[in-house]
Amino acid sequence: MIWTTAAPAVTTAFLSSLVEAVEALTIVLAVASVRGWRPAALGALAGLALLLLIVVALGPLLNRVPLHALQLVDWLAGLASFKAVVLEGLEVVFIVIAVGAGRGLVGAASLGALAACLVVVAFGFVIHRPLERVPENTLKFAVGVMLSAFGVFWTGEGLGVPWPGEDLAIVAIAALFLLIALAAVALTRPRVGAFP
Repeated sequence: MIWTTAAPAVTTAFLSSLVEAVEALTIVLAVASVRGWRPAALGALAGLALLLLIVVALGPLLNRVPLHALQLVDWLAGLASFKAVVLEGLEVVFIVIAVGAGRGLVGAASLGALAACLVVVAFGFVIHRPLERVPENTLKFAVGVMLSAFGVFWTGEGLGVPWPGEDLAIVAIAALFLLIALAAVALTRPRVGAFP
């Protein structure tokens, strides 16, 4: 393998996989902050184990896995982490195959993807302590907005909805949920002097 030939595959797989790994980490951290580290970690580890099994067993046939069916699974603490790691991990695998297959660069693309995932995991370990210092109600509010946005997005994906802007639609959905939630808080907050 010549580095000048492999560098584009490594770089492309690294940058693309970085996005997917951040998405998985975001969900795992959100679940951990609401439900605790044990179910989040168990779900994430189970997801990684399944992902490894799928990669070893199926290899290049992974593009036939029905992602739409996986995206419709219910949200529960460990299951959310499990699903996030499996779905985003499968996207990383697809990226590696797309970047490296047919040119003998699957190994090089795998190195880029693995490096991206390790960077994100290290970052997750660094930020999880500061995240624990955020007030619980504020964190639950933010997590609720994020989980709702991801849930709507993934349900739409599972149903075949063509989201404008693709993954960027999550930001718009989250902003909409945030605006609605803030309006609901403002409407339900007791007003001083309103009641005896």
